[in-house]
Amino acid sequence: MTVLDTTREIFRRDQVWPFLAPEHSMVDVSHNMILYVEGLSVSFDGFKALNDLNLYVNDGELRCLIGANGAGKTTLMDVITGKTECDSGSVYFGQTINLLQRSEPEIAQLGIGRKFQKPSVFEAHTVFDNLELSLKADKGIWYTLRVKLNSADIDRIDSILDLIGLKEQRFMLAGALSHGQKQWLEIGMLLASDPRLLLIDEPVAGMTAQETERTAELLTSLAGDRTVIVVEHDMEFVRSIARTVTVLHQGSVLAEGTMDEVQNNRDVIEVYLGEESADARGEEIAAARGERA
Repeated sequence: MTVLDTTREIFRRDQVWPFLAPEHSMVDVSHNMILYVEGLSVSFDGFKALNDLNLYVNDGELRCLIGANGAGKTTLMDVITGKTECDSGSVYFGQTINLLQRSEPEIAQLGIGRKFQKPSVFEAHTVFDNLELSLKADKGIWYTLRVKLNSADIDRIDSILDLIGLKEQRFMLAGALSHGQKQWLEIGMLLASDPRLLLIDEPVAGMTAQETERTAELLTSLAGDRTVIVVEHDMEFVRSIARTVTVLHQGSVLAEGTMDEVQNNRDVIEVYLGEESADARGEEIAAARGERA
C-alpha cells in the first residue's frame, strides 16, 4: 500500500477519528447509569425498525442484546452512534449529554466506540501501527500525523497488546493475522481511542472454539472500567459472558434478565418458535434500508 493509499484509507468518508472532533465534558454517571434510551422509534419506508424502545444500561455493565434478524439491534446501535436519525424518542449518554444532538465524530470523542461484525483493520500495516493510528489525540490533524510516539503512548500500546493477546504479533502485518486475531486487534484499536462505552457487533462470528473462549475472557475483563454492549447470535457465548440479557423483538424490548430468565420467558419462547417469520421480516427491513439488518 502506497502513502497515498494509506492517506485515503485514513480519511475515507465513513471513518470516524476522535481527534477530528472537538473536546466535550466528561460523562456524568453520578446515578450509576451511562445510557438512557427512551421511547425510541425509527421507520424505514413504513417499517418500524424501532418501536417505542426503552433501554437502560448501568455504568461498567456488560450487556448482551439478542433477537432475530430485524429485531432492531443494528438500528439501535446506529442511532446511539449518530449514524441514523430517529423519528422520536431520546438517547442520553450519562445524565446530561443528548446524543441525538451530536454528530458521529462528536459521539466518538465523547467516548463511545463501535466495532462492526466484519473486522476493519489496516491490513498492509503492522499490528503496532494499527494501534498507533487509533490512539486518542486532541491536537491538530497535521501535528497528529507527524508526531512521534512518547514513552506513555508506547506503554499504552504495549498494555493493549498484552490485553488482546497479540504481543508476539506486534510487528506482524495485520493482513497476516487469523480472523479471530483481527477481531481482537480491532477491539484493541477501539481501546486505544479510550472509549467509555463499547458497542460490539457479533464478535465471535466465524471464530474457532478456542478463539471464542479467548474473546469471552477479553470482553469480560473490559467490563467494570468500561461499559460493554454486545450484539450476538451465539447463545452459548452469550451465556458465558452476560449477567443481563436484553431480548429485542420487532423494534421493542421483549424481555430482560439473566440468560436463564429470558430463556424461560414465555413471550421469548413464543417469539423464537416463530423465528422463521421474524427472519422474513428482517429481510424486508434490510431491503428497505438497502443493507443487511
